[in-house]
Amino acid sequence: MKYTQLGSSDLTVSRICMGCMGFGDAHHGQHTWTIDEEHSREIMKRGLDLGVNFFDTAIGYQSGTSEQYLGRALRDFARRDEVVVATKFLPRTNQEIEAGVSGQEHIRRLLEKSLQNLGMDHVDLYIYHMWDYQTPLYDILDGLNQMVKEGKTRYIGISNCFAWQLCKANALAEKEGFAKFVSVQGHYNLIFREEEREMAPFCREENIAMTPYSSLAGGRLSKHPGETSKRLEEDSYAKFKYDATAQKDQVIIDRVAEIADRRGISMTEVSLAWLLTKVPAPVVGATKVRHIEGAVKAVDLKLTPEECAYLEEPYVPHKLVGVMAQNTPAAAKEQHVWSTGNQPVVS
Repeated sequence: MKYTQLGSSDLTVSRICMGCMGFGDAHHGQHTWTIDEEHSREIMKRGLDLGVNFFDTAIGYQSGTSEQYLGRALRDFARRDEVVVATKFLPRTNQEIEAGVSGQEHIRRLLEKSLQNLGMDHVDLYIYHMWDYQTPLYDILDGLNQMVKEGKTRYIGISNCFAWQLCKANALAEKEGFAKFVSVQGHYNLIFREEEREMAPFCREENIAMTPYSSLAGGRLSKHPGETSKRLEEDSYAKFKYDATAQKDQVIIDRVAEIADRRGISMTEVSLAWLLTKVPAPVVGATKVRHIEGAVKAVDLKLTPEECAYLEEPYVPHKLVGVMAQNTPAAAKEQHVWSTGNQPVVS
């Protein structure tokens, strides 16, 4: 495993971040394809053995059970000071707004619930999961800054935002003397490269770490034609993101398979090796041990400039999909993919 510094922070993270969205009780939450605690622990243990020290979860993943599985596994298999733990919080709900719950109180409630789920006294990175048009930005940044000052999170990050939103937030944080976002988690992979337009150059200029999700496009960039999985069959949200462009995307997927077959390696290795030339630490989900093993192998794989160009050449612009398609004031009150589920979140 290789390691890197996460943006302007002092966090040293593995080049692969283990995404924990696939861990959790399949009977409670958005997804039906998540795996149980026994198999989640096996994957996390293997990742740790291979040098992975960076783990990403969220309070919205399977009603908090993803956080619970992760916290218990890390207590059993690692020392707290040897791992970097990131989790995320959601926007205020309409019910909270009607009840007069401030942005600051909302953040405190959700972080304290996440810490309870994780069995930890702090996280290393607390991530603003999606832009909250119904809460003043000052309140969000003030609430996060309070959590940093109290030692409940070391750093803060943001996810599912436009470059202008990140720029605006960090400018306000600097003006007010608040903690600034050190990382951004957006949708980025070989078949969805819209982050390259504005976010990637902005992050390079500002030393903000990009830790993209959907790095394998929900498994599409890791499977040969005809191969399938429980997730590919049941993940309706990923189908919503990718099915409309499947024909155009298949050209790129076929090129990944071609290079993998020629080199005698997995498609996972090729897809992630390309992404690792663009970002410091992609978030990679795993529902089988071989998934994390393939991801780790990608760290040492060097694609040639000609191979990278071959993979990139067929790309065509894509419309924004998923959470980013709802990043508008008009969609602020719509139901989003994530929620806290059946967790009691109170002060």
